[in-house]
Amino acid sequence: MTNASKRWGYAVWLALIAGFAVLHALNLRADFPNHTMWIADWAKYTDEGWYGDAAVRAHLFGNWYMAGDFNPAVAVPVWPFLEWVLFFFTGVTVAAARGLAVAMFFLNLLLSYTLLRTRGPRWMGLLAVTLMVTSPFLYCFGRLAILEPLLTLLTLAAMNLAVRLPGMRRPVWGAAGVGALFTLMMLTKTNALFLLPAVGWAMVMPLSKSRKLAVRCASAAAGTFVAGYGFWMAMLADRGLIGDFRYYFDINHYAKPSEFYWPVVSFWWSFHGGLWIDRILFPVAGVLALGAAIAWMRTWMRTWGVADRRSRAGWGAWGRGLLGKSASGAPVFGASVLAVGGMVLFMTYQDHPQPRYFAVAAVFCFMIVAQGAEALTIRVREDGSRSGFGLRGWGGIAIGLAVVTACVNGAQTVDYAAHPQYTFVNAADGLTHYIDTHPNGKRLLVSSSGDEITLVTQLPTLCDDFGTMDLSEKLDVYRPGWYADWNHLDAYELEDLHLYYSLEQVAAFPAFDDPERNLLVLYKLHPLPGGKVRDLGDENLQIKLPDDSFDVEVK
Repeated sequence: MTNASKRWGYAVWLALIAGFAVLHALNLRADFPNHTMWIADWAKYTDEGWYGDAAVRAHLFGNWYMAGDFNPAVAVPVWPFLEWVLFFFTGVTVAAARGLAVAMFFLNLLLSYTLLRTRGPRWMGLLAVTLMVTSPFLYCFGRLAILEPLLTLLTLAAMNLAVRLPGMRRPVWGAAGVGALFTLMMLTKTNALFLLPAVGWAMVMPLSKSRKLAVRCASAAAGTFVAGYGFWMAMLADRGLIGDFRYYFDINHYAKPSEFYWPVVSFWWSFHGGLWIDRILFPVAGVLALGAAIAWMRTWMRTWGVADRRSRAGWGAWGRGLLGKSASGAPVFGASVLAVGGMVLFMTYQDHPQPRYFAVAAVFCFMIVAQGAEALTIRVREDGSRSGFGLRGWGGIAIGLAVVTACVNGAQTVDYAAHPQYTFVNAADGLTHYIDTHPNGKRLLVSSSGDEITLVTQLPTLCDDFGTMDLSEKLDVYRPGWYADWNHLDAYELEDLHLYYSLEQVAAFPAFDDPERNLLVLYKLHPLPGGKVRDLGDENLQIKLPDDSFDVEVK
């Protein structure tokens, strides 16, 4: 192929990538697509509002903090800070918040490519980026104003800086920059702790020939992180916000099964959850990562006389080329594997896998596929000669699977982009319009999706699920006029509501596709006569009472 043909080929390839990337930025007000395999993920009706509520409140109501309610910005302030800055230019809209997430996705494409170019040719980087832009999984979750796109961005930025430390005039200062980026990662989402091995691998492996310099760089990165995170904690303590900080971790701690073998079961479900990323590419990435690890171990065993000399070439050379100290690209592949493994380990520890948690792992999964396949196609023996067809054939198969999957995924992504849906935003608009045209006490709504509704319609809300105050306390302090829930009433929340109110079901709005949450039901809250407060011991408040008017089920 001539150089001119290659240039034209790459130009067409880049145009296709750009076209698919643009699809992510269209119809930003549209809902998360219905009837996907990620149907039950909570993020599509809660997380965007929760994690941006500080920015939304600051602009709409003059104060980012709402005492007793859910205030996650005390633990994860970076994303709401960026939204707060953005809203000065755009106003508070869900489209603007999602546009910020899409901008992060675009930067992630660029950073992924620049990171991969440190260890391989142009086509390998473009293959990984192609898998990202055609992925229906990343299309759906990359368009939500959630924390994962920013966490991915900061992780890729830290790795790009880390792998370039050996070429810097002052690598210790560069390492301090890695520590600063890791601080921002932890202040973006606390499960970034499980990405620390990946960032550490990317930083230390290129410096392995100089242990003294590696120790200095690691110390500089660690010191910067301790200083930065410590400063944030000191500021929280000074402002009396440690209680909100602890609460953030309390609600993210899930009760573990009593069986001693629960980590094995949890690991299986967490690892199996990787199929949410892609049913073809995730297994391919797993096979490539495992194969490289085994091949590298065979080479290491040979140095100790455990394995035969055949591991000097063949699979051993391939594994060493991806993971060995002598390979210039070793940090990138190893860091990618550790990033995916870290996210699986996090979900194993939580025992609560959710599709959105894999949004970070997806990017590195696609990078593993591209790197592993490329290394197979150009496998080099220790004597410098290139291999025969053997492993190059396997590399061709891996590339073929990636290309076919990209085509199938691309068609699905185009279908999602071509058929935007607006069920939830219409429900939020309808609910807000009803409240504004039927006044009932304070214009304040209590709902598990309240912060999401505020982001969409600017209606003031409280969260009924989370907060440093119990729901009954918040009701007493804030005295809302409205309540909204999905499909049915929760018996425990109904009990809290009954302390001060009777409920009147007034409207219902179809939204989304989850059979447990596809109808958003609105209730008027009528204060009890004379400001009466019911006593929990007087009667069962977890059932429909005579002064209530609703027909939904209580669970």
